[in-house]
Amino acid sequence: MEENKYEYEVNGQDMKQNKQKPKRRTFLVICAAILIGVTAGATFKIAEIMIQRVVGIRAEQVSLAEGGQELETQTGIATTQLNQASSTIVSDVSQVVENVMPSVVSITNMSVQQVQNFFGNVKEREVESSGSGIIIGENETELLIVTNNHVISENTTLTITFVDEESVEGIVKGSDVNKDLAIVAIPIASIETSTREAIKIAQIGDSKQLRVGEPAIAIGNALGYGQSVTTGVISALGRDIEVQGFDNTLIQTDAAINPGNSGGALLNANGEVIGINTIKMSMEAVEGMGYAIPISDVSDIITALMNRETKEKVPEAQRGYIGIQGVDVTADNAKLYAMPQGVYISEVIAGSGAAIAEVRKGDILTGIQGINIQNMQGLQEQLSYYEAGEMIQLELQRTNEEQEYERHIVEVTLTNQNE
Repeated sequence: MEENKYEYEVNGQDMKQNKQKPKRRTFLVICAAILIGVTAGATFKIAEIMIQRVVGIRAEQVSLAEGGQELETQTGIATTQLNQASSTIVSDVSQVVENVMPSVVSITNMSVQQVQNFFGNVKEREVESSGSGIIIGENETELLIVTNNHVISENTTLTITFVDEESVEGIVKGSDVNKDLAIVAIPIASIETSTREAIKIAQIGDSKQLRVGEPAIAIGNALGYGQSVTTGVISALGRDIEVQGFDNTLIQTDAAINPGNSGGALLNANGEVIGINTIKMSMEAVEGMGYAIPISDVSDIITALMNRETKEKVPEAQRGYIGIQGVDVTADNAKLYAMPQGVYISEVIAGSGAAIAEVRKGDILTGIQGINIQNMQGLQEQLSYYEAGEMIQLELQRTNEEQEYERHIVEVTLTNQNE
């Protein structure tokens, strides 16, 4: 049996195509359906004759009454009818979509990747991928957009396209790799007046109040073609998913989540954002299993990222280094050995900022500048925004005399890698 595969929904990710089922099997299914239909029809006719014989009346002699009134027949026998509802089910979500679409943006990520050719030579090439984002707020100088970290990772440029098809360049304000979240900032001065009048800030709902079976609406930049809408229901809550260092408890929905939908909005019937679309299950036998980050579970992280100082990534030659070597403490190892999840410090480089700050071998690094760190990838991503010479705060977990972990905060001055 093929293993389940979770995919981030960004163009450029592998997508599996369903194989055609054998025609013979399809023929048998169709034949079975015809046989069942014929048999059911014959059975229904026999049942109808038996009812006529037992009750002693013909079907057209019965008149149904409305609202639970009595049912009268020509035989004079009275009974009570089922009380039928007169309400109409409304499935049109066009008004909700019209109100929310101005809050959703398309994101184009241009990045440079190294590829190896047939002769073993490594070359760099520019790669374009697509995702989505949600306008989450603004301050005096910036419009703020929340999206997935994997939508904006390794970018050289980010292009944000609004509902009126106008595009501007954005800057990553902050990210949390482990929760797959990022905030993109756009200078308000760079946005045309007409665009500012066309866009809206999204309304945030309460994902803790969700119920399985209630309607769900997904909006995003599917396949990079621009904003599109899919609908479904909340299929399940509290799904624990771990993939590529991303570990979270997610909302499951059968509203189609396609490549390019990542970072887009999952809405309730009121048009409130209750989730951020992020991954789907990709498997030949699986259909309609997409996942979103519950908005209420990460509101504190989003708020912290929104209020960070906007920093651009520092050129690699100028980046600061802590001065440690470490290995990941995965979620499984953390449970197995009763350790905090993070980066286990296996060595502290002599003379480095970490050594001066008295960071110790055996400490577990769990945060940097208030951002949760669960692995080396997350640590390196955060350090890419800081130059050598800057001071940052590290959160460490260190064992005491009872071999219990205690939280420590240290300040480390970053150094150049060659120092």
